[in-house]
Amino acid sequence: MKILSIQSAVAHGHVGNSAAVFPLQRMGVEVVPVHTVNFSNHTGYGSWRGPVMAAEDVRDVITGVEERGVFPQIDVVLSGYQGSTGIADVVVDAVRRVKAANPSAVYACDPVMGNARSGCFVAPEIPVLLRDRVVPAADIITPNQFELGYLTGTEPTTLESTLASVDLARAMGPSTVLVTSVERPDREEGTIEVLAVDDAGAWIVRTPWLPFKVNGSGDVTSALFAAHYRSTGDASTALERTASSVFDLIEATHRSGDRELRIVEAQDVFAAPRLQFTAERVR
Repeated sequence: MKILSIQSAVAHGHVGNSAAVFPLQRMGVEVVPVHTVNFSNHTGYGSWRGPVMAAEDVRDVITGVEERGVFPQIDVVLSGYQGSTGIADVVVDAVRRVKAANPSAVYACDPVMGNARSGCFVAPEIPVLLRDRVVPAADIITPNQFELGYLTGTEPTTLESTLASVDLARAMGPSTVLVTSVERPDREEGTIEVLAVDDAGAWIVRTPWLPFKVNGSGDVTSALFAAHYRSTGDASTALERTASSVFDLIEATHRSGDRELRIVEAQDVFAAPRLQFTAERVR
């Protein structure tokens, strides 16, 4: 498998491509990373240095990859943090060109805009562009519950309302939706859930909730799910493998006391997930 991954990069720590590329490589996936920003560290620190890449520069890198004859080999286009408003058109154009070269390729979009605790942390125009231009071009989207609500103009809380919001998101274009953090009020105390929905049904995985915030875990989740789903075609299997690896990664990070994901330390869980969680069919 080969994935064209268009998202942020940082020198210190693990978010965006700096979180997604190595786990995918440990799975045996070839990755073609294209960076939308090149920051010293993620923005959660409150200060950072480095450039937001101009849309035309990102387009040039992608065009250079195309000129090397790589597009027919691309199985998945993956996008995450976009950085600037012009990136949306670059991503959608790249998806169009990859699919022209390889009609079996799929586009997995992580519509990064914020979360329930922090609110939106991208430029105000980006959520609108994601909703109106990018998500309709996607085959797979991986929003958290907050992002799902923005995309669909809803407030998903219960399992039923989250499934209804997913149905609205699927009506926008994507056939497959992974909701990366379902926090319904009636869930078992001390847990968090991940929900996957495609044409075959809907499945949920419940994992223990670890009481700390870690940047980049959503980026790893999106990358792993896209790869597992592309290789298996089975949402429940992809969900179980992804949830297993991501939980073990977060647990290792929590044990370490570090605020950055312990991706290198936890690398074996990407290559061989423990499969300690079972997906429950909910529809």
